[in-house]
Amino acid sequence: MQTILKGFYTLDSYQKTENGNYIAQINLNKDHDIFKGHFPGNPVTPGVCMMQIVKELTEEFTGKKLFLKTASNVKFMAIINPFETPELTLQLDISENGEEVKVKNTTSFGETIALKMSVNYKNLI
Repeated sequence: MQTILKGFYTLDSYQKTENGNYIAQINLNKDHDIFKGHFPGNPVTPGVCMMQIVKELTEEFTGKKLFLKTASNVKFMAIINPFETPELTLQLDISENGEEVKVKNTTSFGETIALKMSVNYKNLI
């Protein structure tokens, strides 16, 4: 898997559910340089990085190179501190229609929902 977030997270496991959705378990690297600048002494996972993780996982699961076309209903609902909650669960409801890939995502740690969003990607291949 090619990633622009090299070393930022690891995909620990994933499963495809009976209805074709994916549930992925990732682990954030608390020692990554991004957290040294965002923010020193109080690390917070940048929202744009979470959006990129969703894109990269969707590419991994579909085998397609994607470009973000639109994002809607993007709601950051909880701070993700990599020292306190490095293990995240991402639910990806992926539907493909021609050159378009739609994803509804919910990202959580424990019982806390941290991110909800809907995105449309264009297939570049």
